[in-house]
Amino acid sequence: MKKDSWWEGNDEVLKQAADLLLQGGKTIVTPTKVGYIIATADRAGLERKFVLKGRPRTKPGVVLCGSIEQVEKLAQMNEEIKRFYKACEGKDILLGCILPWRSDAIDRYIPADGSCELIMDSRNTSCFVICFGKPSETVCRHLWKDHQRLVFASSANPSGKGNRGRLEGVGEQILNGVDMAIYADDYVAKQQPNEDASTRYEQGVMVSMVDVNGQLTNVPTVIRKGLAVEKIMLEMSSIWKRFDYAHGTYY
Repeated sequence: MKKDSWWEGNDEVLKQAADLLLQGGKTIVTPTKVGYIIATADRAGLERKFVLKGRPRTKPGVVLCGSIEQVEKLAQMNEEIKRFYKACEGKDILLGCILPWRSDAIDRYIPADGSCELIMDSRNTSCFVICFGKPSETVCRHLWKDHQRLVFASSANPSGKGNRGRLEGVGEQILNGVDMAIYADDYVAKQQPNEDASTRYEQGVMVSMVDVNGQLTNVPTVIRKGLAVEKIMLEMSSIWKRFDYAHGTYY
């Protein structure tokens, strides 16, 4: 495992991480606003991620997107959902929404190596995430802009346990099993400056935009609270007359 440090202005290490993912079957640990994640770009890397985390294969990873334009190319959205994403992007608010895949995007952008079954649920939906933090966003943009490749991720810790925003909290099994780890504890801490390792949010908000059959619904549901949940629900209240809150609902 290669370990590199990142700080503002030192984006060369992020380019190296992107190039590594393009080699195929690689996994990296990279920082976000809510801690560290394991990121990869294909089925071989996804298989490694599940093993390293001890995570059930029934729990898909998320799709990291560097812009709303990327989300639009991948997922089905209506005008309200687009407004919601744009509002959060404009204020740099970490957001993940459960959305159905566009059929043309499945064929065009998901690697034809069986990755589908590891990044979406039985309804053909995934969680499409934006504004998750500059370091990891930069890695994703390198892959998308230059190669039209996607990045898939899960939190970098044993399933069900947090890393507390510290690289050492990722655990030896993961750190010894990935191909590269980017150290940026200071960056993670600055995202929630009034919190410490025991009180900061370790996850982003997840909002389901689909019903039980995976079809877009007019009543979105907050299914996981997290960083900026109050800000996100405020944005939702300006777009929808009604939305539900059901933290802990399975995805």
